Amino acid sequence: MVPLSFAGQEWFLTEGRALYWPREHALLVADLHLEKGSFFAGHGQMIPPYDSRETLERVALAIRETGARRVITLGDNFHDSKGSARLEPHACGMLEALTKAVDWVWITGNHDPDMEARCGGTLVEELEIGGTILRHRAQKGETRPELSGHYHPRLQLTVHRRHIRRPCAVVSANEGTDGKPSGRMILPAFGAYTGGMNAADPAILRALQPADTIDAVVPAKGRLARFNLWSNAA
Repeated sequence: MVPLSFAGQEWFLTEGRALYWPREHALLVADLHLEKGSFFAGHGQMIPPYDSRETLERVALAIRETGARRVITLGDNFHDSKGSARLEPHACGMLEALTKAVDWVWITGNHDPDMEARCGGTLVEELEIGGTILRHRAQKGETRPELSGHYHPRLQLTVHRRHIRRPCAVVSANEGTDGKPSGRMILPAFGAYTGGMNAADPAILRALQPADTIDAVVPAKGRLARFNLWSNAA
């Protein structure tokens, strides 16, 4: 894990694309897209159907790594609202064990607005904890601290003719309405079968306005690497 200063607090990014919030003992993960494999199989595209198991194993690892007592997902938990009904018994058993071990909150997203918590957990549309807003999709114009997912951001670089694409978080910084440091963060997609969007895509930069700066951040060899994507001084 690497420390990340955000909205006046210390957080930690894990190598596995999760965010840990020490003050709340909470692990945040975005865009699990569970049962994406079975969704595609139902539409004639056969891919290995074990993505849910792999994703849940990675959640369990992040819980052990951080010692989290709470898990909050940031939407698109299943690839579609019927995904929870397709979850095979082994994966459902894994999920039930996790939702019993920690306080588990599902924030719903555009892929699963009508999902059911068949294997445990509590469903909400969005959540506010200590002045920080947790939702699936960044809301343009939001000035309070905000955590979201949806965009699956990836850092895209060319170094010595090598093309590098890595999942990353995108963090904006600005002064809040109360004059205190504020900011917003879009988490990388956590699921095994999730692609990504260029972190510098205009859709992401627009979603995080107003902002003073917008950076991509990614853990690298035990340190936090930061790459500026946009600045209002530019």
